[in-house]
Amino acid sequence: MHMGLDNVDIAASSLADANFGREAQALLNWLAAFGADHDGGVTRPVYSKAWRAAQTALCEKMKAYGMEPRFDRVGNLFGRVTGRLHPRRRVVTGSHIDTVERGGRYDGALGIVAGMLAVHYLTSRFGPPRLTMEVVSFCEEEGSRFPLGFWGSTYVARSQTDDFSLTIPDVQDAAGTRLLDAMRQMGLPSHADDSDRDEIAAFVELHVEQGMRLEEAQCPIGIVEQIVGQRRYLVDVRGESNHAGTTPMDRRRDPMHGAASMIRCALELARRRQDGIVATVGRLQVAPNVSNVIPERIRFTLDVRHWDEAILDAYCEEVLEAFRRIAAQHRLAVSHALWLDQRPVAMHRRIIQHIESACRAQQADYLFMPSWAGHDAQIMAQHVPTGLIFVPSRHGISHSPEEYTNPADLDVGVRVLAATLYRLAYCEEEP
Repeated sequence: MHMGLDNVDIAASSLADANFGREAQALLNWLAAFGADHDGGVTRPVYSKAWRAAQTALCEKMKAYGMEPRFDRVGNLFGRVTGRLHPRRRVVTGSHIDTVERGGRYDGALGIVAGMLAVHYLTSRFGPPRLTMEVVSFCEEEGSRFPLGFWGSTYVARSQTDDFSLTIPDVQDAAGTRLLDAMRQMGLPSHADDSDRDEIAAFVELHVEQGMRLEEAQCPIGIVEQIVGQRRYLVDVRGESNHAGTTPMDRRRDPMHGAASMIRCALELARRRQDGIVATVGRLQVAPNVSNVIPERIRFTLDVRHWDEAILDAYCEEVLEAFRRIAAQHRLAVSHALWLDQRPVAMHRRIIQHIESACRAQQADYLFMPSWAGHDAQIMAQHVPTGLIFVPSRHGISHSPEEYTNPADLDVGVRVLAATLYRLAYCEEEP
């Protein structure tokens, strides 16, 4: 069946009669069973048993939806429908399968589920696309197990422009398991050849907003124009461990005192600047972590985000200098490691226009907006034309068992995604 630009209105009309909300919710509930917590949350870190079970189940589900599944060597899962005219050019949609500890069932998973529903609908209704379409379940995005983030999309995106010979980072999780060992435990080959993968013509991700702007505006769709930059530091503060009762206060080299001052400084500095920058200290490690012992070492994380790289630079320089001054005042040693450094990234203007046209065709209200959260789209956008679509999050809650998006908004999101993919994969002109 030949489907060109003149058929866009026909496709839009067909999608307007579809209803994906309940089916999307059912698939999300099904997927949440892999790594389900007792309180309704989901814990599915990369290369865990729950992660492997989820990816295996998705592989079978992709087959049932008429896709040809395959894994690459880092564990990304792709479901392919081969294009009839340009099979080596791929339009890819999807998101990540991993979760934070006690996360929700929508973050990441929605993009995978929505992609499967959209691609299955399009191929069932309109036949094979001109370009190949793929749904991807990225192996890792959250950085919640190993001190790295966007592991899956980084591998895929870099392979589009580089002769990328994979070097496994020498990192460990909190239990001391090395990344390479974790991959081997999943049965992933460390030296498989993925160099023959086809070119990605476009990438589109559907995701929950993880904020309140869409809900407050009673708007079902956010069209993301830019994803903010973010930097994640691991700060190490070292002092001297001693007895809690017998060591006078003026004789102490207490890293807890110093770390507390540093954390307060970082957060107050972000508040005072009033330029929109946000800073978060989300993890604290204490050694030896005993109630009646002055600690020897404190480690904490610092997450900093803004859309302007110059503002990121200025804040980070100021806060790290403040950490050094505080350490000197308390006779402590301080060091830091920058383990994630993502620049602000703009989405592709042509893809944004396709999404906007899809919204209009589906008579869906939309807002243009930035994303304050990081997404696989920001990695892909550095290498291929990329778009990011948001649907509302109830009360802006994310990374929580309370995460929720109602079926009506899920339906609109899948329809807009499908209409966008139609424009990219079925129309006469290559994207």
